[in-house]
Amino acid sequence: MPDTIIIKKKILNFNKSIKVSGDKSLSIRWVLFSSLANGVSIAKNLLISEDVFAAINAVRKLGVKVSLKKNICKIYGKGIDGFKYKKNLVINAQNSGTLGRLLLGLLINTKFPVKIIGDKSLSRRDFKRISDPLSKFGAKFKLNKNKFLPLTITGSANLKPINYFENKGSAQCKSAVIFGGMRTKGQTIIKAKKSRNHTELLCKYLKLPIKIQKKKNFDLIKINQVKRIKKLLYNIPGDISSSAFFIVLTILNKDSSLIIKNININSSRIGVITILKKMGANIYLKNVKNYKGEKNADIHVGYTNSLKPINCPTKLNSSAIDEFLVIFLVAAKANGVSHFKDLGELNKKESPRLIWGAKILKKIGIKTISTKNSIKIFGNPNLNINKKIIIKNFLKDHRVFMTSVVAALSFGGNWQIHDKRAINTSFPDFLKIINQLKK
Repeated sequence: MPDTIIIKKKILNFNKSIKVSGDKSLSIRWVLFSSLANGVSIAKNLLISEDVFAAINAVRKLGVKVSLKKNICKIYGKGIDGFKYKKNLVINAQNSGTLGRLLLGLLINTKFPVKIIGDKSLSRRDFKRISDPLSKFGAKFKLNKNKFLPLTITGSANLKPINYFENKGSAQCKSAVIFGGMRTKGQTIIKAKKSRNHTELLCKYLKLPIKIQKKKNFDLIKINQVKRIKKLLYNIPGDISSSAFFIVLTILNKDSSLIIKNININSSRIGVITILKKMGANIYLKNVKNYKGEKNADIHVGYTNSLKPINCPTKLNSSAIDEFLVIFLVAAKANGVSHFKDLGELNKKESPRLIWGAKILKKIGIKTISTKNSIKIFGNPNLNINKKIIIKNFLKDHRVFMTSVVAALSFGGNWQIHDKRAINTSFPDFLKIINQLKK
């Protein structure tokens, strides 16, 4: 079974320093912004993954030259109106919801219909949440079953600015509308529930006509038409979502410690650190620095002997939305009952992740009580597994795979985890770094 990993032993204690791959959200956004820029944009430490390759291939199909050597990428932008729209154009977003959704905001002025397709997992995700606001600009959409990929977008030469209320906490929806506003005469106004803000920070760094007012429960974003974007030279920091697996592996493994170098710690992304610290985890940040509107730091983690349960504040959900599966493993080892609420968005990811979180916990012998959008986890500080566990048929969701690996190495048992190629979408070096920790 070449695409299956077998784990029969817990990992031994480790004391290491590692680097993880470039941040996926920033890598994809760098590709999209650079495709609209004037001049040659250069990125170092670009994430080399299937999702980022899909973004590169997308802008190439739109007539933008891209060169890639190792993890240094050059994009030869031709300006905000530099895309070449050809007839019968088909763009494959593969597994990337970020690419598939954000790209639509850039295509709302396409002269010809453009078809967007994706893999099996992406084709099950909701694209109506993007087509609804973008159609108000004047673009037209045809969706499979009025909701899914494949879809066809036909742009308009007479785009109108819109007012949009983003109430799901979706950075993808918000960013798509920001990109749409950049193409539109007049001012587009977005009232957005708090979510990751990489797009806004890049707009501010590039000095684009954007204004952001931070309110208690939402952000008010005003974006005007963009005439020019300067080239973007960027050293992509490490990904906090990728780091989370190693953070949890360290917390759960006796006498272990870890330093993860130069990680993006955007305040809209570090919910995982806030939640784990509330549970008593030994985590702290060093060498904090500002870089082009973002914050980066080294993350120091140590084994934590006594973990507390948490009644997780829902205000942290959006800033930890991609890390909850691995957070659930910490709750499984906590001394008491943890409760996570309002997590229905998890089931709209690459796989129904809330359901998969409960499945994994059940397989390792942890009691849970689940609803459509919540889960209670009855922790067991003495958790130790001595049985065979098989993980498969999870729609090749990279986070299900990596969470299963962390569980196997932390809790023991005889694990057979299928579809290891799933990590190629976001973190191809995951198993390589795991092996570094084993040495």
